[in-house]
Amino acid sequence: MTRTLAALMTLLATGIAGAAEPKVEIVGHRGASFDAPENTVAAIKLAWEQKADASEFDIYLTKDGKLVVIHDATTKRTAGTDLKVADSTLKELRELDAGKWKGAKWAGEKLPTLDEMLATVPDGKRVFIEVKCGPEAVPEMDRVIKASKLKPEQTCVIAFNADVIAATKRACPDLQSLWLVSLSGKKPKTAEELIAKAKEIKADGLDLSATPAVLDAAFGKKVKDAGLKLYVWTVDDVELAKKMIAAGAESITTNKPGWLREQLAK
Repeated sequence: MTRTLAALMTLLATGIAGAAEPKVEIVGHRGASFDAPENTVAAIKLAWEQKADASEFDIYLTKDGKLVVIHDATTKRTAGTDLKVADSTLKELRELDAGKWKGAKWAGEKLPTLDEMLATVPDGKRVFIEVKCGPEAVPEMDRVIKASKLKPEQTCVIAFNADVIAATKRACPDLQSLWLVSLSGKKPKTAEELIAKAKEIKADGLDLSATPAVLDAAFGKKVKDAGLKLYVWTVDDVELAKKMIAAGAESITTNKPGWLREQLAK
């Protein structure tokens, strides 16, 4: 009787623990960017330590055709020196310090290359590569991804530029690619408009701003019924995260992956 009761309690405890896990993918925005300098190797490694399911980062094509990880078109905000990425060589960009702006402990962090970021991804995790430039980056991105150790399902490509998504699906049809769209503004696009465009560019889904005034359960159902994935960004508020999950979001990008996972598990 005692053994039976103990076994039952263990089973219940396991079920409760399993139920507590967030039923949504948690994605580190530019790595664990609340705690570490965004878009650096340190930030993405911290995202893995914080048990993020995936991590997002941004890429630009350099003057010499390499892919460097940075959000802005220039290096001013995160590296101090004001260089335009597209007009600079990788060597010039790598001479900058992309960490000290976040604090002395991060001094010496470099602007990473795409291959350096992909090399950090553990088994069972994946990355979201946001292409910040145009379709010209796709051939080099395809080359680097294929040269990495990652399986196709571990890499997702996202972009606001619909032409980038269309080019990615032509060059890398086995990679999941999602169209980024902001729903903020006076006249956001309707679900029907977004679905039509996503189908046109052969996107696998939509990655939308977490805008509850627009993105509700009815909106989410239309997207899902169209056979498209529904992901959202950038959520650092647990109540907003819950609203997005209720609307049908399968994946949430956040600056605080560890914190958000803990809050959703309560």
